[in-house]
Amino acid sequence: MLLAAIILFLITIVFGVVILAALLEERPTPKRAVFIHGSMAAVALLLIIIYMFIYGTAPLLIAGLVLLLLGALGGLTLFIMDKKGKTAPKLLVILHPIIAVIGLVTVIIYVLP
Repeated sequence: MLLAAIILFLITIVFGVVILAALLEERPTPKRAVFIHGSMAAVALLLIIIYMFIYGTAPLLIAGLVLLLLGALGGLTLFIMDKKGKTAPKLLVILHPIIAVIGLVTVIIYVLP
């Protein structure tokens, strides 16, 4: 289950890079990529949460989940700003993927033997 979540997050990163490039170049965000990115991230987060309910928790996994949730909160903020036609702050555009990737690496470290 965690492996599926990791794979989904890795695919999510690809769509995130497309969105990030558009934002940094101040082009309109590709809407299809935005929806796929957010949907896949949400499913991956749910898989981690379900895993934790079934198999229990560990401090490293909790830390990874918290970081991923913080990244998701940043992503949701960016999504709402985009829907309202507002310009996203560059700091948030940069921090969102950094926090999310650190969370993903934390989950990967937890999964590795």
